[in-house]
Amino acid sequence: MNGTNSPKTLAIADYTYDLPDHRIASYPLSNRDASRLLVYESGNIHETTYRQLADQVPAGHLLVFNKTKVVEARIYFTKPTGGVIELFCLEPHPDYPDVTTAMLQTGQVRWNCLVGGASKWKHGTILEKSVTYGDTTVHLTAAIDARNQDTFSILFTWAPDTLSFAELLHAVGVIPIPPYLKRDSNKQDSDRYQTIYAEMEGSVAAPTAGLHFTDQVFKELSDKGISRSFVTLHVGAGTFKPVKSEYIADHDMHAEFIEVDIATIEELLSYEGRILAVGTTSLRTLESLYWMGVKAYVNPRINIEGLEMKQWEVYEELGRHQLTAGQSLISLLSWMKKHQMVRILCKTQILIAPGYYVRMIRGLITNFHQPQSTLLLLVAALIGNDWKKVYAYALENDFRFLSYGDGSLLWCNKP
Repeated sequence: MNGTNSPKTLAIADYTYDLPDHRIASYPLSNRDASRLLVYESGNIHETTYRQLADQVPAGHLLVFNKTKVVEARIYFTKPTGGVIELFCLEPHPDYPDVTTAMLQTGQVRWNCLVGGASKWKHGTILEKSVTYGDTTVHLTAAIDARNQDTFSILFTWAPDTLSFAELLHAVGVIPIPPYLKRDSNKQDSDRYQTIYAEMEGSVAAPTAGLHFTDQVFKELSDKGISRSFVTLHVGAGTFKPVKSEYIADHDMHAEFIEVDIATIEELLSYEGRILAVGTTSLRTLESLYWMGVKAYVNPRINIEGLEMKQWEVYEELGRHQLTAGQSLISLLSWMKKHQMVRILCKTQILIAPGYYVRMIRGLITNFHQPQSTLLLLVAALIGNDWKKVYAYALENDFRFLSYGDGSLLWCNKP
């Protein structure tokens, strides 16, 4: 029996609500943990703040965070004529096996980019930019390597060539705040559009549920016996991509790199049934791990490429295999040890939408998401039609929405 029903026939128009512009938080609060927290459980709603989060979570639970770090992915070039061309670095060229490898390239790298002002970039023209970085002058050039369907493959070359691409972005780039904020990024965003535990460089968008956490909140969680663990999913710009098709079947879900080490998977196993995901990216990582374990159970000879999660496969033949979270993680750990792997590093395109039920978590801490977005579909998968009740309450009670807004703790409704 297939325990996961396909959402392909869902109409995105059924997952919308009216979000006035003035309800979108353009700037963060001065104190991260002062943001309000809506708590939903079994149809009931109450509110508190992130500062009191420890009061809402039972002792003995594990919170799982995404430790990805936002990079300065926007680079602006000014042409001799005065025109500006913007390059938005989305993801590494397929030449590189993962984000980290591409970030560590020195002197030269290929990256897939969106190009603002592409019509002004004449064929064969090389863009140039020089900046002062510490006591060094950094010189960067950009050339079009190839034109893709929606993006451009850009060849970046720079000097001094001892700098990594990550360091280069620090020198010449700008933090890419979400487009719906409708403003330029500023110095404050460099700090506040980053979690306090961000470590692994590679995202072009923040895992925003984590923006509310402070050292004080962490201390209070620890004092109560609530643990924390960290995974990595490098967030792509696709997280802001609205569903433009009438039905979900025609939406192309973005793929993102995940990285989780074996010690973390062993920890997840020890907390089976007592896990909360902090953010939709952490949830997508955890559910991807579950299905990777299922794949390893079905085919112990599978390779790492075969473990990559495609958009629809959990709703197809793969979904017919029903393991507990513990059984799946044991299968994945066995596969890793057999292949002498200390970490899982691959892509996931998993789509979590109504019809899907989560295997790995009891609840989700997350912000309030855009209408007709895959993130709102994910929320609806967890709590069903009560997503409408949650969002109506948030709107009626002046909660702040989207990346810099308030958040919610959603305890999952059982299927």
